[in-house]
Formats: sequence, C-alpha cells, structure tokens
Amino acid sequence: MTTTSTTYIAFLRAINVGGRTVTMERLRALFTELGLAGVRSYIQTGNVFFTTDEPDRAALTARIEAHLESGLGYPVPVMLRTVDEVADLLAAEPFRGVEVTPDKRLVIAFLSEPLPAGLPLPRRSPKGDVEVIGADAGAAYVVVHLQNGKWVTKEFLDTSYKGSVTSRFLHTTEKILAAARKG
Repeated sequence: MTTTSTTYIAFLRAINVGGRTVTMERLRALFTELGLAGVRSYIQTGNVFFTTDEPDRAALTARIEAHLESGLGYPVPVMLRTVDEVADLLAAEPFRGVEVTPDKRLVIAFLSEPLPAGLPLPRRSPKGDVEVIGADAGAAYVVVHLQNGKWVTKEFLDTSYKGSVTSRFLHTTEKILAAARKG
C-alpha cells in the first residue's frame, strides 16, 4: 500500500487576538507533537503549514483542535486546506469585477462547514458595511466597506450558520500561499 503525503495550510481562529498570545515557536511545537512533518508558520495570525499522510481530513482536524485546546487551554477552530485548494480558490478570482478603493477590503472567510443552502447571496450586513458576494463549500468572499477607516461589523453571517469562520485579507491569503509553496 502506498501513502501519499499532503501539504496543508491550517488557518487557525483565535490565535493572538483577544488577549491570548501564542508564540509561533509554541504553535509549531504543538503541531510537531502530533507527528506532522515539515511544520512551519507564517505571520502571527495562526497560519501553519505541514505535511501528513493522514487521509481523513475531518479526523485530522479534530485531532489538531483537541491538541491545541489541551496545550493552550482554550478552543482553537482549525480550517484545513491543501495548497492546491488555496491556489484554486485564488485562481478562480472570487472578487473579479469588484473595484478596489481605499475604503474597501477584500476578505476570504474560511469556513468549517458550507453556508446554509437557503442563505441568499449576495447579502449585506444591516449597517451595509459588510457584503458577502459569494461562497463555495469552504469559503465565503466578503467585501468590507470601511466606515471612518474602520471595519465595523465583524459578524457577517446570521445565526443559521453553526460552523467556525476565520478570515484573511485577500492579499494576505496570496502571501500565505506563496510562503506555503516555498516549502
């Protein structure tokens, strides 16, 4: 039986926000303790690259989440994507046609579960500052309209969404992919 190694990007939520500080050295150590290979991190917001032969992504995600919670003392939702999946997402140009201006930010919201089937898109927040322009099974594509230079509305999905979400700016996601490919 042959095994195939897969390189993943783990997009973590709740890393170095809300007064919880984790060094990237500690984060890499936690991933290495799980027997994952080639563990690297990128910037301080919880982006970890690693390689594994584990074929069951859901089981791997659950194992990582349990180990991070045990090691850090609080839950850390994990959204695993392969390097190819992130490359395909970016190649699809989900923001094609959106005019970039100084008061707009393009955001990829990585989802643990697909959006509810009946959720109409595009949709805007009640304040009109956040617009979900599209989605696929693993991500929602969000345009943030800054108000007085600030991102006001952080929650852009209603309570019908029961999964976890972690967001990265489009340009940051591009840099994360480039770093992951450097291996």
